[in-house]
Amino acid sequence: MRSLPIVEIPDSSSNLPGQDVQGKRGSYAFISLGCPKNLVDSEQMLGILQQSGYQLVQKPEESDFVVINTCGFIENARKESFEAIDQMLELKRSGKIRGVVITGCLAERQTESLLVERPEIDGLVGVFGRDEIANVVGRIMDGLDEQRTVFRPAPIRALSDNMRLQVTPKHFAYLKISEGCDRLCTFCAIPKMRGKHASKPMEDILVEARRLAETGVKELIIVAQDTTYYGIDMFGEPRLRELLEQLDGVEGLDWIRLMYFYPMYIDKPLLETIGQAKRILPYIDMPLQHASNPVLKRMSRRVTRESTIEMVTMMRETIPNLVLRTTMITGFPGETDEQFDELEEFVDSMLFERLGVFTYSIESDTPAARLDEHLPERIKKERRKRLMAVQQKNAFEWCAKQQGKRLSVLLDKPVDGASNSWIGRSYADAPDVDACVFVTPSEDLQLKAGDLVECEIVSSKEYDLIGVAMRVMQ
Repeated sequence: MRSLPIVEIPDSSSNLPGQDVQGKRGSYAFISLGCPKNLVDSEQMLGILQQSGYQLVQKPEESDFVVINTCGFIENARKESFEAIDQMLELKRSGKIRGVVITGCLAERQTESLLVERPEIDGLVGVFGRDEIANVVGRIMDGLDEQRTVFRPAPIRALSDNMRLQVTPKHFAYLKISEGCDRLCTFCAIPKMRGKHASKPMEDILVEARRLAETGVKELIIVAQDTTYYGIDMFGEPRLRELLEQLDGVEGLDWIRLMYFYPMYIDKPLLETIGQAKRILPYIDMPLQHASNPVLKRMSRRVTRESTIEMVTMMRETIPNLVLRTTMITGFPGETDEQFDELEEFVDSMLFERLGVFTYSIESDTPAARLDEHLPERIKKERRKRLMAVQQKNAFEWCAKQQGKRLSVLLDKPVDGASNSWIGRSYADAPDVDACVFVTPSEDLQLKAGDLVECEIVSSKEYDLIGVAMRVMQ
């Protein structure tokens, strides 16, 4: 049985005002699945529940109820969500907990069919009903069983996240700048779950960024479904450059990391802003998905191989020491041997520092599911393996080039069972998805989680770097 990502109780420094009432209404455990954008939603619900008087505990069997914020993106994510739901429903059947509430993308995608399949679920909350979570669990605690579902339409502006209870390590946090997506990629169901693109007002983003910096956040990770599209719904044109200029001036932050760049609306002024910034890292996550024009057309990506090469070249010329992270899909319907060879050659030649590969997953309510020439799983996995072998060579060569350099490294946690040895990340490493840097201090230097240290890179081990901390950077 897979272990569940149960939210840990944050330290008191992360708590919101009102903790004096915490626990007066009951206790709960929280399971957060899916991407960082979903985690921000989880943090918002956690903050609302705490403000409403509920106490977060880490053992579901010792709680009154359990909230599961689900992911419904691809089949493996849905499987993980269903496993978590079934485990918690079994606790309910055994009398160890009183209720189970399902929120998030799977709830939004399945709607009431979830209650038909699993009638013991006590509450079902869609993506945009998350701020009503306290009302839902209140009915459970009061023994009421009416109005078990809360689904709300997508808002014209992204919901505020001002009630968040941060559960990431204190030194980094995600900041969601918009919700939803206007892209109609044929393989993706996100617009069905998250609605059309809706930007968060810039002043709200800046208030949230300053508050996070004041609580000790050193690394702010910018997330959205489509980051480069920011502002177009409010101003008629993208305003990401303006937002980044404002965020770069937030005192207290050391790093600002950019995720989820769609390969459109990237221009020279935006890249110059990134390249010249004080706090914005030379790191961009830009999912490309493929490099063969016929496949890109079937995916409805609205870019070409040629335009992508031109754009990546401009990015590297404009942003010194840029690290590019991307993702690719193998086995898309109709992908021929020749088209996969194109993708393989593209990855080999573009030298992406970070790259992940997914096999195509059939999503029943997307246009790609209706395409002809679906490929066997065996071919999808075989091509994924080949592409990862190409990327491994590129990544190992990049690691080798870092030896002898001095890099800033943000320490995340100690190495289990080792004395004063740490796991950290350089500018090239986003949490959970990239590699890490193993750090030991020089001489008598004492380190702690959240320290930003200057490291001399002395070696590498596969995708990870090994460094010696020379000093703590102030």
